[in-house]
Amino acid sequence: MPANSVSQSSPVSDPLEQLTAWVAAGKQAALATVVATWGSSPRPVGSHMAVLISGDFAGSVSGGCIEGAVVEAALEAIKAGQPKLLEYGISNEAAWEVGLACGGRVQVFVEPVL
Repeated sequence: MPANSVSQSSPVSDPLEQLTAWVAAGKQAALATVVATWGSSPRPVGSHMAVLISGDFAGSVSGGCIEGAVVEAALEAIKAGQPKLLEYGISNEAAWEVGLACGGRVQVFVEPVL
């Protein structure tokens, strides 16, 4: 798979079930979890995305707008064996310029599952 290319190709709809299956099969994976939100956020606290070392993933932490960056961070976490706390956001002014009603921020905790 080319760098910066991700694929949501999971036959299982629940990302935690998919993660369990991947780990049971001996595959390297990570779990990304929304841990905090402020303002407008497409996914609530507790939303999950499971990421396989190949870049395939199941679930969502953002409804699409930051998925690629979270997958890349998850791959780095898997390789380093260390968790990461990520934060993404957009100001109200910038949101209005691109047609969104308001801005917001989201924090995502990414942890390798060994």
